[in-house]
Amino acid sequence: MADKSTYEHILYEVDRNRARVTLNRPKQRNALSLGLLEEFQAALWEADDDQSVHSVIIRGSGLGFSAGYDLAPSRSSRPDDGVKRRSGRGIEDDTWGLEHFQRCMRTLWEMHKPSIAQIHGHCLAGGTDLALYCDIVIAADDAVIGFPPLRNMGAPPNHMWLYHCGPQWTKRLLLTGDSVSGEDAARIGFAMKSVPPEFLESEVEGLADRFALVDTDLLAANKRIVNLGMELMGAQTLQRLAAENDAKAHTARAARQVFKDFASKGVKQTITERDAPFGDSRARVIGPERRDADGRLLPPSE
Repeated sequence: MADKSTYEHILYEVDRNRARVTLNRPKQRNALSLGLLEEFQAALWEADDDQSVHSVIIRGSGLGFSAGYDLAPSRSSRPDDGVKRRSGRGIEDDTWGLEHFQRCMRTLWEMHKPSIAQIHGHCLAGGTDLALYCDIVIAADDAVIGFPPLRNMGAPPNHMWLYHCGPQWTKRLLLTGDSVSGEDAARIGFAMKSVPPEFLESEVEGLADRFALVDTDLLAANKRIVNLGMELMGAQTLQRLAAENDAKAHTARAARQVFKDFASKGVKQTITERDAPFGDSRARVIGPERRDADGRLLPPSE
């Protein structure tokens, strides 16, 4: 087993013809900072270059996959090198910053070897962006998957939802910020399948075992022709447009207000107040969405 111990925000290991890249900020619920994503990108290219690796497993440490993008300033920890950097103010600088984040994640699409997202716990907001760039998503039945920040902060800075879930379920979830279980995520195409939580790791590792039986050049050929087909359907063009669309959405009144609220009320209270009217924030794929007075889904039989 090879181990990379130089990363600060991720874990990287190679074992039995697979690389495992683990988001490793459990105290921050694996929030996606720029530092984490730059390490993530470097690890992916390392795995793609390593001829012993046939596939890459993406997973999260702690209680969930990822709670989304880190809302803390991403440049605050960088040393002052005397260079005037983009401030993030204005649509152009905002778009540039969003594209920087997306470029790191888009390596999952561009690399030659297949990737598997192993989803447990919460996979929210930016966590869904990361998962949907993977070639295959396998989720625990009880995972929680959605994009709540779209209620008041902007639009998805990448938009693979449409290509996996179709237009109607994409609109249903992104227009409300509601979430679905891992089981329902598999029903609408966000995930290839879901399994009981106790079988999640073995399911993912079992698929990696099967990839290990196939020549890496053939894995690349068969991954890349599918991705090329999606590119012919506009997939990569839409990702570039999505970053610009998100930057434009950040100018909406609600989006401008939310960052003021973060400063005056704190992130936790602001998010709690935003989500309170949505009850449990869950959508149901099969059967009626009947809710109690607090907006929580009732069991189908009630």
